[in-house]
This record gives sequence, C-alpha cells and structure tokens, in this order.
Amino acid sequence: MSAEATAGAAPRIGEPVFTVLGAEPVPHTLTPALRFDLHVSEPLGRELYAIALSVQLQLDPARRTYDDATRARLSELFGEPERWGATTHSFQWARIDVLVPGFTGATAFSLELPCSYDLEVAASRYLYSLPGGVAPLSFHFSGMALYRGERDRLQVAQVPWSCSARWGLPVDTWRRAIDLHYPGGGWVRLAPETLAALAARKAARGDVSFDACVAALLAVEEEER
Repeated sequence: MSAEATAGAAPRIGEPVFTVLGAEPVPHTLTPALRFDLHVSEPLGRELYAIALSVQLQLDPARRTYDDATRARLSELFGEPERWGATTHSFQWARIDVLVPGFTGATAFSLELPCSYDLEVAASRYLYSLPGGVAPLSFHFSGMALYRGERDRLQVAQVPWSCSARWGLPVDTWRRAIDLHYPGGGWVRLAPETLAALAARKAARGDVSFDACVAALLAVEEEER
C-alpha cells in the first residue's frame, strides 16, 4: 500500500465478493483437470486494473452426510465413525495463482485445477470414495488489487483472507475429468520393487494384464481367509 493510500487521500475499494458458478472437466490436457468458473464483484463499482489472486481450495468433509458403506471406505482417512466429529476437519486440495483482468463493477474468471488420481493423495482418495452427490468445497482468496486512485495514480489494496466462497462440486464432474484420461480404469502408485515383483508374478502366471494378475491374487487371498 502506498503512503498516499495509507493516509486515506485516495478512496479505498470495497472488499471483493466471490461466487463459484460451476465446474467442468478440461479436455485435451496432459493430465486430468477441472475448470472452475467464478464471479467477482467490487461493491463500490471502482475500476480495477487487475487482481493478482492466490486461491486456497479446501475440501470440507464435515459439511455432508455419509452412508455406512462410504464411512467404511473413508475409514483410512478419518478413522472409525465415532471419531469423525474430531477427524473430519477441512483439508487443502490445492493452491492456485491467477491474474484476473481489469474490470469495473464485476467480471467472471476461471481457475484450472490439475486433478491427481493418485489414491495416496488425501483429496483423491476422498473424492474416489464418494458414491455420488457433491463434495463440499471452500475457496479462500488473498492477493492484491490494482486500482486507480487520486489523480489517476496506481494504488494497491490487499484482498484479505476473509474473502471466501463455498460450493458443492458434483462428484460426477470430478469422475468425468478422471475418465477423460483413465476410461474404465484407475491408477495406483507402486514402489519400483513392488512393480517389478508384480511384473514377475504376471509373467510367471501368464496373465494377459496387470489387472488380471491383481484380480487373481486377490481371489487367492480371499479363498485363504
């Protein structure tokens, strides 16, 4: 903030108000991705040259209900259901930087979020475990807004962390983004030695695919119980 703005010589801008409009899978990308469409307004109607934003995107699991089967799938993340009151706290999915072009009053902009299908990642495991409905999200915004001050001088105002928006991401939208890259399948990260051992077992068994090999090994394990 400049000395002139700090002294109050130039009127401040209003605190920006953010709204999430929707989300769609992004086609033709190297990895799965979602595009979130958002709306921002400046209540005083000032002309803004740009807003440099940092957006923290969180999953809020405590804001939805779960059936017994889903609770069982999520036990690795949150523990036994009787502990969920203490364990289903919000956790970060991603942090995204974006430059919103200049506008007066209000404008729309987009965020592009790469989506990992690595089930060792908490966000991926959570979304994968949901049978449907929506995944509760919260967007927390911070950054700097550039605007025209007194005598047309460039002024800088901070976007405070109190600027936030809630939204429910349809689980089907996330699945469609994943299916663009992994149709009819999934992805599991293995250590090199584990993958080598699995490849050796697949070759020894004569299985046509890793999927067939894993399915056969699981069937044997189930029979031995």
